Amino acid sequence: MSLLGTIVSKILHPFGGGEAQAATPDASASGSAAPGSAGGAGPATTGTVPTVDGKVDVEAVLSDLAAKAGQPLNWRTSIVDLMKLLHLDSSLSARKELASELNYTGDTNDSATMNVWLHKQVIKKLEENGGKVPDDLKD
Repeated sequence: MSLLGTIVSKILHPFGGGEAQAATPDASASGSAAPGSAGGAGPATTGTVPTVDGKVDVEAVLSDLAAKAGQPLNWRTSIVDLMKLLHLDSSLSARKELASELNYTGDTNDSATMNVWLHKQVIKKLEENGGKVPDDLKD
C-alpha cells in the first residue's frame, strides 16, 4: 500500500474495516473504499468510527489519537506530527516519498515548504476519500 493509502486507511478506517483507495493524480477519482484489510495500517480492532453527516469525522479520530499519544502532537498544522500520531515514519525520506506519490513539483530540499504542501494535500485527500474535514483545515 502506498504511504498516502496507509495514512487514509489509518484515519478513515481506524479499526481495520477496509482499505482506502486514496485518490492520487494517477489513480481513480472515485474515492470509494474497497473491501479488504488495512494492510500495514495497524491492528484490526472493533469500535465505532465517529461520523458527521455520514462521513468519518477526521477531527474526532485524530483528536482521540492525540489525546492518547503521550506527547503533544500538532496534527492540525504539521505533517511530521500527523505521521507520528499515526505511528508512521516521519523522516525526511518518508516525506519525500509521500511528496513523490502526490506529484509534488517543488524543491524537496526545501522541507518547510514541502511539509506545508504535504499537510494540505493529505487533508484534501482525506476529504476526497470520505472524511469530514474541519473547515479551518481546508484551503
